[in-house]
Parts: sequence; C-alpha cells; structure tokens
Amino acid sequence: MSGLAAVSIEERAAQVGVEVVSDWVEVTQAMIDKFAEATGDHQFIHVNPELAAQTPFGGTIAHGFLSLSLMPMLAADCTPKIASAKMGVNYGGNKVRFMTPVRSGRRVRGRFTLLRFTERKPGVWEQVTEYTLEIEGETKPALVAEWIALIYV
Repeated sequence: MSGLAAVSIEERAAQVGVEVVSDWVEVTQAMIDKFAEATGDHQFIHVNPELAAQTPFGGTIAHGFLSLSLMPMLAADCTPKIASAKMGVNYGGNKVRFMTPVRSGRRVRGRFTLLRFTERKPGVWEQVTEYTLEIEGETKPALVAEWIALIYV
C-alpha cells in the first residue's frame, strides 16, 4: 500500500484531469501461467514458450485480460484513497482496446487520468478513469481503457 495521504471527496473531485503514474512491474511467465490456471485460458501463445517462439510474437505473451487486471495493483501505489470511502466497486468499462501484446519478462506501468468524478446519488460517487498500460521501451501502449468505479462514502 502506498504512503499517499487520503483525500476528501472535494479534493478528489478537484483532481479531474490529473495523471498519476505507477512504478514499473515485470510481467513474468509465472504470472501468465497462474492467470491461465485461474481462467482456463491455456492458449499456446501464453503458456508454451517453444510454440509461441514460432509466432510473430517471438515468445509467450500475457493474456489481454491479465494486462487489464493489473489495474488495481498498479493504481494502488499512485492513486489517492478517499478518506470517507467505505468501499469501491468496479462498475464496468466504457471501452477497452488491446493495442500491443505484453511479452513475458517485459516491464509495464500504469498511467491513470481521472476523467470524471460525480455524485450519482447521495453517498455514491462515480469515478471514471483512463488507464493506459505502457510497456517499457515500446512506443504503443499495451492497452487503453476507460474504467468506471463506484465509491461508497
């Protein structure tokens, strides 16, 4: 967990348009294999290094949904928590685009920009964030997503 100070609802709302960036994290073959076990997606491009080496990817790649699911971990160290929040839940995504595969052994980091923060009803706030997953040394990101969370205060 990060050492970021918790912020008020008003302070969070004032952060619309602000981008924060996580630390780099290596996507290992062990992570990919565990994700394959959890989801039942054992396609060879993810779990068979010998066969994957014969593809245009040149080796195994992370599942797109694994790349998407790194969002909470990457956000935890760079996104401020709301002091009065009782809980936050995923509400869904407006869009997700997988642009560049993440090769096993590559490092990624998240860029998070708060797009909107509005009160849906008393005590429930909708937070819309753009999540861009960068791959170290690549010009195109792995993915760009617009994600919605509901924050209960």
